[in-house]
Amino acid sequence: MPAKAAAPGATKKPRKPSVKEQQRAEKMEQILDAAERLFALHGLYNVTLKDIATDIGVHHTLLNYYFSDKDKLFDAVVARRARETSGRRMQAMDAHETETGGNPTVEGSLRAFLDTDLDLYSQGGESWKYYGMIGGQLSNTPYGAELMDQNFDPVVLRLIALLRKAIPGSTDEDLFWGYHFVTGALMLTLSRTGRIDRLSGGVCSSDDFESVKDRMARFMAAGFREICEERAQERAHSPADGS
Repeated sequence: MPAKAAAPGATKKPRKPSVKEQQRAEKMEQILDAAERLFALHGLYNVTLKDIATDIGVHHTLLNYYFSDKDKLFDAVVARRARETSGRRMQAMDAHETETGGNPTVEGSLRAFLDTDLDLYSQGGESWKYYGMIGGQLSNTPYGAELMDQNFDPVVLRLIALLRKAIPGSTDEDLFWGYHFVTGALMLTLSRTGRIDRLSGGVCSSDDFESVKDRMARFMAAGFREICEERAQERAHSPADGS
């Protein structure tokens, strides 16, 4: 007897993962969680696949089943949370541009980019804080910079596009240098080195992301305006070449 045809417009039910697929997904998350914590605390080059296997109580050959080498595992650790943080920041920046009728502000653009991210690290639990520490490592090595390129370029370029609108007459040179200073401060903050705690005699805390959120966007916005707007005025009042 021929199979009954599906009704027009009917949607096919998604296939339920098998028990084996669920177990594999759970084991993958366990590996990524352990690797994330160990990479955050000790760095890429001071952690082996055997260290990660020992941490989760399995033989190191199991990790080779999931990842051919340590670099592939590190790449997967970075990519896993990059999708979420970039997606949230993209949504926040799109919302800011819509709410301002296509006329974004400097501080509003930076808040969409920075505060959304800081919320994840402050409210997402210790795993997100470990990921933040890895971000600090990424920004200080050539290999890490390549991973940043792969995972975060679209969200950074979206911020630059908003800032171009927010500061008419600004140059890409000034905007990209400004972003360079912003990301340096953000990565140092996410690294949670404890230096600000000691330096300030306990007045400030590396874990106090709410205090950072209250200040960082305002501080950086003032810097962007000072450099970009002042230099735009200088160009406007300088005589043209050859005059």
